[in-house]
Parts: sequence; C-alpha cells; structure tokens
Amino acid sequence: MQSKFTVQVDSFQKISKIQNAWSVGDFKALLTIMDFDDDVDAMDAGELREMCMMSLSDLKPEDAAAVVLTHSFPTLSRGKVEQISHDMMDEHCWEEYPDCLYHERFFNAYSLLREAFNGKFAKPAGVEIALTVTAAHSEDMTIFDDSLHSSIVRILASGQGDDALINRLYEEQIQGKYFPEAKGIVWQLKQIADNGLSRQFSLVSSYFWLEFFEQVDEFKAVSHADSAA
Repeated sequence: MQSKFTVQVDSFQKISKIQNAWSVGDFKALLTIMDFDDDVDAMDAGELREMCMMSLSDLKPEDAAAVVLTHSFPTLSRGKVEQISHDMMDEHCWEEYPDCLYHERFFNAYSLLREAFNGKFAKPAGVEIALTVTAAHSEDMTIFDDSLHSSIVRILASGQGDDALINRLYEEQIQGKYFPEAKGIVWQLKQIADNGLSRQFSLVSSYFWLEFFEQVDEFKAVSHADSAA
C-alpha cells in the first residue's frame, strides 16, 4: 500500500565534491599504486594528501585516472580501467555509467582528478538537499524505518512525475517490492529530525537525477518500503 506525503524542500545546494570523500587510507593506497618510495606512515594527513595530488599531477591525465579507478573499483578488469580512464576526459561517468551503484565513486574520482589537473577533467555536478517529509498518519512514517533509501528515492521519483527519467528507467523498481539501485541514486542519506508526523532528511545525490527540485518548494508524493525477502 502506498503512503501519501507532503514534502518540503528546505534547502538545495549544488556541489562539485563531497566532504571527506577521501581518507588517509585512500591517499596511502593511491601512493602505493603509484610506487611512491617514501615512508607514507611518517606523513600526517595534510602531507599525504599534498603528496598524492602532486604525484597524480605528474602523470598523464589518463594514467592518473587509471590510478584512481584502480583504487576506487577493485573489481574492474585492467582493460576496463584503461578504457574508462581514456573516456573520462569527455564523458560524465558519474551520470552515464550503466551501473548507478558506481556513480558516487565516479563523482569522487572526478573531483579528485579535476583538482589535481586544474580543471582538465569535467566538473562533477551533485546536490545536497534537505527535505521535511510529513504524513497524515503515524503508521505511514514506518516505511523510513523499514527501508530508508528505497522509500526516499520513491518519494523523489513520485514528486517528478511519470515522464521523469528516473521513472522511465526504474519504473519496475519504483512500483515494485525491491529497489537495490536506490543507493546508487541517493548516495548519502540520513535522518536529522523526527517530529512524529514529520521527519527531516539530508541527502547527497547527482544533479542529473534531482535537478527538478532546484525550483520546487513543496510537492506531494507517494512511497512504500521494500518488502521483506
């Protein structure tokens, strides 16, 4: 059964990078792939990041991209990494790669490479949004306890109408019982307030999916939780 909601768009901000997307461990791993000789364990976080960025910028752009992709996508074959690393200069993989579950990692890869090469790579387009979701009945709010990502993505799809790309590509999952791709559409999601019949959420996603809400203050939507396996 579909639950009905009123959704308020509290804030909408375009972003080109996600804070703290790259950790000390990530920088160490990237330097290791680049055969960096110095003792990385002796460096603090700032030094590691600076050395990593310098080492990437010393490479050809496609070679630097291959380093970042090798670390970010350990299951991709070497041939696939080489192919994508050459395509990245012209393609927006954080939007276009067939498997949306890879999109956040591509977004972070572009952010890092764009910084290392002073804008030579495409500027990734993401969004940070805060939403307040309100229902008439308390039982409707339980869908967020059962399957948060799927429920929120269904709300965002419902708010855009049937002709929106998300609805055309994922109609079966949106209407159905299970939506495994939801975490590839909304990358980061957390509940930041619970006031009974309303809850506030913050999320990070691609501008590609959620551009519609840049000009929207409030909308009606329906949603449901995934069904238990």
